[in-house]
Amino acid sequence: MAPNTKIFSLEGKGLKLDTAEDLEPHIADLRAMDDVEEVHLLGNTLGVGACKLLGEVLATKTTLRVANLADIFTGRLLNEIPEALSSLLTSILNLPKLNTINLNDNAFGLNTQAPLVAFLAAHIPLQHLYLNNNGLGPHAGILIADALSELHARKEEARKQGQDVPDLETVICGRNRLENGSMTAWAKTFSLHNKVKEIKMVQNGIRQEGISHLLSEGLRHTSELRVLDLQDNTFTLKGARALAKVAPGWAELLELGVGDSLLSAKGSVLLGESLAQGKNKNLEILRLQYNDITAAGLKSLAEAAKKALPALKKIELNGNKFTEDDESIILLQELLEERKEKFGGDIVMEDDWGLDSLSDLEELESEEEEEEEEEEEIEERAEKLIKEAEEAQEQPVAQRKDKEVDELASKLSKATI
Repeated sequence: MAPNTKIFSLEGKGLKLDTAEDLEPHIADLRAMDDVEEVHLLGNTLGVGACKLLGEVLATKTTLRVANLADIFTGRLLNEIPEALSSLLTSILNLPKLNTINLNDNAFGLNTQAPLVAFLAAHIPLQHLYLNNNGLGPHAGILIADALSELHARKEEARKQGQDVPDLETVICGRNRLENGSMTAWAKTFSLHNKVKEIKMVQNGIRQEGISHLLSEGLRHTSELRVLDLQDNTFTLKGARALAKVAPGWAELLELGVGDSLLSAKGSVLLGESLAQGKNKNLEILRLQYNDITAAGLKSLAEAAKKALPALKKIELNGNKFTEDDESIILLQELLEERKEKFGGDIVMEDDWGLDSLSDLEELESEEEEEEEEEEEIEERAEKLIKEAEEAQEQPVAQRKDKEVDELASKLSKATI
């Protein structure tokens, strides 16, 4: 098979290119490509001089669609990265067809985010954004989310001027310590970019309050969502309740990942009941490992799979709190095996079907069950009190007109200084 002549790649060569002179011998082919569509530079390390030259060359490539700039600053000093990154992003900002940017595995953080923020706020053709493992933290996370919100306004303005503008469809932003502090900004972003199809925000240290806000104020608007991966954050019952409430709005959803997220025993029951409503008929993959799911939650999920999830073909449940011979496990195994035989086709990829290995299940002790129920009750009571307090705060303050108040008002009216 002939190589694709529209792709330029230095991927994985491990080159250390500090200056323009270092880079020049490696980009002769790129210079000669008039119709290049993809550039892959990941796995090399580029200095300021090299990035300036590369930027000058890329700025002329008006057919470019994909820029894979992952892992290109390994070993670089903190003060090098902003200038190097700025040279690259400024050069590609006005490329009309560039819809995919991959900046995974580059250490940006708060000190080096400025060029990225400026680019994201202004690059109207952006459709697919990959920002995984960049060390952003919550403050830089807010700036990134705000930039994407500004991008939405610019996309809308361009549409009003008659331009053909793509929607933002993919946001991959995992392993970035986004935490609760940036969730208000991200919720706003997704409420605006509500035609997004794939969101992955794994391992971000987001706790239940942040997860709940992200779901309730942001992701509930994303009606065309197909893949959602929020694994390795913290849901608890609060986050699970928010998930259960918004999930029926995702009619196109194919994959839901909430594994290793402390979904809780009751939370898994709520999710099962939500999925049982029959509003997620396209769902194929459900990732629920290590979530404190008990037999009750398992039963709820199994019933949903049988009655309301006709496309489901894989479910991950290892690391939860039930036994391997639970009748709901047997039901799921038989159900998914039957679907594989019926819909798998001539060539079946076994990993795409059935249950995962259940080698790390936990047995639920009676004392532990009582503790979990107690914790859930406390959380429910706390949520109820907060809700009541918020409702009370919104009520108009009643006017006190008793005799005591009238007398006090009379005395004050007669007082002189």
